Amino acid sequence: MLERDRYRVVQWTTGNVGKSSVRAIVANPALELVGCYAWAPGKVGRDIGDLCGIEPLGIAATDDIDALLALKPDCVVYNPMWIDVDELVRILSAGVDVVASASFITGHRQGPGRDRIAEACRRGGSTIFGSGISPGFIDLLAIVSAGICDRVDKVTVSEAADTTFYDSPATERPVGFGRPIDDPALPEMAAEGTAVFGEAVRMIGDALGVELDEVRCDAEFAQTTADLDLGSWTIPAGCVAGVFAGWKGLVAGRTLVELTVRWRKGQTLEPDWKIDQDGWVLQVDGRPTVKNVVSFLPPPDFQAETIADFMTLGHIMTAMPVINAIPAVVAAAPGIVTYNDLPLIRPHGVALGPG
Repeated sequence: MLERDRYRVVQWTTGNVGKSSVRAIVANPALELVGCYAWAPGKVGRDIGDLCGIEPLGIAATDDIDALLALKPDCVVYNPMWIDVDELVRILSAGVDVVASASFITGHRQGPGRDRIAEACRRGGSTIFGSGISPGFIDLLAIVSAGICDRVDKVTVSEAADTTFYDSPATERPVGFGRPIDDPALPEMAAEGTAVFGEAVRMIGDALGVELDEVRCDAEFAQTTADLDLGSWTIPAGCVAGVFAGWKGLVAGRTLVELTVRWRKGQTLEPDWKIDQDGWVLQVDGRPTVKNVVSFLPPPDFQAETIADFMTLGHIMTAMPVINAIPAVVAAAPGIVTYNDLPLIRPHGVALGPG
């Protein structure tokens, strides 16, 4: 893979993940931030540094997409909360590569929109890659773990988290949080809201060289027995405060790949799902069986005065897998690519220098 000395980058949105993305791009000598898309009208015209809590950068955020594309960036770092297919088609058709953290691994959950994205890549000679911490990077670790086996019977990735202090109703309501526990729409909501995990199941199946017969979601729910104040919203007693979604990839009726998430809120959950430690357990059953437990801690110099400050670590972990992939994506063939299509992603430009 031929690498350039520097890659011209446009940042797309400055939400929680976008702020961490901007800070990382500016600090990386291999990347040059040349522009930023502002989704909210109140951010248009403001300095990107000001929007992201760092020193002014002399670059104003804009909602003029044509002006951003005219900058001829090598790549757009795409961090909105949800995919906008029309936006992606416009960017990719202009010949600009995209790395995305917005619930995109293979694009299958987009339905017909995936075909439009693929066609835009063909038309523009461009590439799109999606990741994040989970799904995404964690599933890559499971694939790597299977590399020491001469037989793989099953790959399982289990995520568990107490999300009491994760105040994001825009992302949590769609999976069922806050709905009455007897709402018949809950299973469909959980499947739709976590569908990107189904894309990751497909990616792992592809890595194993297996065509999956079926990819499906099974869901379970737990209720809070008392009103639960989460800051910007409240979950009433009798409503969902715990969501479990298990995505399975089956071959000949047998589960080969299983990705599960178990999220809980508050101390009044029924049933009272126990989560000993936030993080992931990766297990490859086979010969040999391989088990990894992945968690994260702040560095010694990390200062967190609020829960929101600590949540910044999650935003960093979401942003960095796609930022570090920029050189590989720019060098890749046009189209929708996953970790299976790229060489080893190397964290260039993030190591501290002497002193």
